[in-house]
Amino acid sequence: MEKRYDTWVEIDLNAIRHNIQTIALIAGKPVMAIIKANAYGHGMIPVGKAAIAAGCPFVAVARFGEAQELRQAGITTPILVLGYIHPKDIEEAARESIRATLFSYEQMKQYEEALRGTWKKLPVHVKVDVGMGRLGEQAEDGLRFLQSAASSAVFDVEGLYSHFSKADMLEDDATGLQFSRFDRLIREAEKAGLRPRIVHLANSAGAVFHPEICKYDMVRGGIAIYGLDPSDSARLSPDFQPALSWKAGITSVKTVPAGQEISYCGRYKTQKDNSRIGVIPVGYADGFGRILENRVLVHGRRVPVLGTVCMDQCMIDLNEVPDAVTGDEAVILGSQGDDRISAEELGARWHTINYDVVCGIAERVTRLYTPELS
Repeated sequence: MEKRYDTWVEIDLNAIRHNIQTIALIAGKPVMAIIKANAYGHGMIPVGKAAIAAGCPFVAVARFGEAQELRQAGITTPILVLGYIHPKDIEEAARESIRATLFSYEQMKQYEEALRGTWKKLPVHVKVDVGMGRLGEQAEDGLRFLQSAASSAVFDVEGLYSHFSKADMLEDDATGLQFSRFDRLIREAEKAGLRPRIVHLANSAGAVFHPEICKYDMVRGGIAIYGLDPSDSARLSPDFQPALSWKAGITSVKTVPAGQEISYCGRYKTQKDNSRIGVIPVGYADGFGRILENRVLVHGRRVPVLGTVCMDQCMIDLNEVPDAVTGDEAVILGSQGDDRISAEELGARWHTINYDVVCGIAERVTRLYTPELS
């Protein structure tokens, strides 16, 4: 790949395909690829195509606009919208066979009114709440809710699902309790002849760390398909491969005297004469955390980021890398030499999580893909 950019992200689509196949092997079920939020910062359309090539029969997004983008890109695979679709868009969703999540009686009425008199049914996945406290009618009322959806003339009830709140907290027993609530509902639905064709419950942590809950028709692969840990206590095995690296080219190298203030607010002063200061074109507008403890890799060595991170740039200490010159590569996230800075490490340093790190990489940072897209 020709590096014509000041800062860029490299995404290994082969790693994403490998991770999906690894989840499917562990769970023994097909994987629904979760590619919302621009595929967790990795690029929704390229990742969606890679997921389909890896055998995913479904992809899922958070918003209707994301589903529209996928359809416009020529992706015909079933798409589930995990969040709310405005009633004004619901007829188009039905026309494009975009699956809607049905999660409340109020929403059900809105959609029925919007679809009254239309020629095509809306495929829906009914969602129940087993303990997340977010979307979905309570699991105890799940059968009645499912019956209402199934009796409607405008819905094709294709799926039924829920979402765990603590599957990545391996020491907590909440997942077992939530699973039992959901499984009870499935048995009730089967007895009533209302079990939908596709039932899915396990998320990344559920699929990888709770094999007993992977008994339904599909599992949902989110953070794990990108090779990132679901949490500090639910760390993936080395079988998974991180797919994303973030890099930049050094744009300036100069020497400055001792006592020179570096960056806004003068939070750092050089300690010796002829201090070598580099500049890389990465800042908080790119998603780089605005803290004072950042490090990057140059020539395989960790070097400190000096002073305040600017909007578009930051300064780095090159005193321990005397051979570094303008144009050399700095790694913000990823491997160089024998060292690696992971999304998990950045999340801890920035007082957040790895999800936030990769999702926060700005759109203006160019994404480059291996293998290159045709």
